[in-house]
Amino acid sequence: MSSREDILQNIRRNTQKRYEKPDLSSLVQKAVKYEDKIGQFCSVMERVGGKAVLLHEGEDVNEVIRKLYPEARRIASSVRVLKRGNESQQLNCYTFHPDEVAASAELDGTDLGIVSGKVGVCENGAVWLEQEMEERGIYFIAEALIILLDKTCLVNNMHEAYPLIDTGEYGFGVFVSGPSKTADIEQALVMGAHGPREVTVILY
Repeated sequence: MSSREDILQNIRRNTQKRYEKPDLSSLVQKAVKYEDKIGQFCSVMERVGGKAVLLHEGEDVNEVIRKLYPEARRIASSVRVLKRGNESQQLNCYTFHPDEVAASAELDGTDLGIVSGKVGVCENGAVWLEQEMEERGIYFIAEALIILLDKTCLVNNMHEAYPLIDTGEYGFGVFVSGPSKTADIEQALVMGAHGPREVTVILY
């Protein structure tokens, strides 16, 4: 049992009074919805400092990635095959898999990380990343991050997103919305302060 589960078990044992979860169905029904999910998601991604690219029929994802980041030399990817309906494309533009390194420190100096997104939220441009590899540091240490996301996995809002998220066998997941940013210093917005400097979502 993990330390997280130990803490939760202790809380459950020492909880004297329990309350039923509130019924939020009325809030869910009133939550924002969009007719054009793809357009909304792309617009919000741009506003939060990221970029969204729609992969068109017949386009090679490898060529699209090379055009977006022609200078990238050290490219890590946890995705080997991109499945699009009944078709699939081999992802061969990467140079290594994150779990092939001997130690996490070797991920330092990664120009580009390519990972798979599970759910995209049109309301805020957030994408849920479920840990699919041991070295989850690639989400944060790469200079730029590409998230491959099935466009049918776009939802309107966080109310719709939460029932769909999972942490997988590693027990870790995270919402990413554009590159890391901070405005703590002199109220000046700085991108890429403590994570990827650029985040691009490729919708396929």
